[in-house]
Amino acid sequence: MSSPKKKTAASIVWFEIPADDLTRAKAFYTKLFGWKMTPFPGMPGGKQYFHIDTGGADASPDGGMMSRNYSREPITNYIMVPSVSKAAAKVEKLGGKICKPKTAVPQMGYLVVCEDTEGNTFALWERSEKAK
Repeated sequence: MSSPKKKTAASIVWFEIPADDLTRAKAFYTKLFGWKMTPFPGMPGGKQYFHIDTGGADASPDGGMMSRNYSREPITNYIMVPSVSKAAAKVEKLGGKICKPKTAVPQMGYLVVCEDTEGNTFALWERSEKAK
C-alpha cells in the first residue's frame, strides 16, 4: 500500500501596494491597520520602496509600497513556488500570460509577474540567496 502524495502548498508570501502619493498612502494604511513602514534601501534608480510590517504572526505575509508604475496598477500578491521558471511555463500552458519575465532580486530570489485568464495580475516568487 502506497502512502498518499504530500501536496506542496503555494502560499501568498508578499504583497505590493502601488500608490500615487506615498505619503498619503502610508498615512492611510498606518492609521487603518497600524502597519509599520520603513524605507527599503538600495532600490535601483533611487526609487522609494517601503517595507510594510503588518505586525501579524511570522507566517503572515508582509509587503511593500512603491510609486505606481502605470494607471490603475493593482495590488500584487506574490505566491511562493519551488521554481518560477516551471511555474511560469505552467501559467502559459493554462492560458495565462507573462507580464514581466524572470527577474532577480539580488540575494533574495526571483520573481515573474503573470496575468491569469481573467486579467488579474499576480507574481510568482522563488526564494534564492544566490540570485544575482
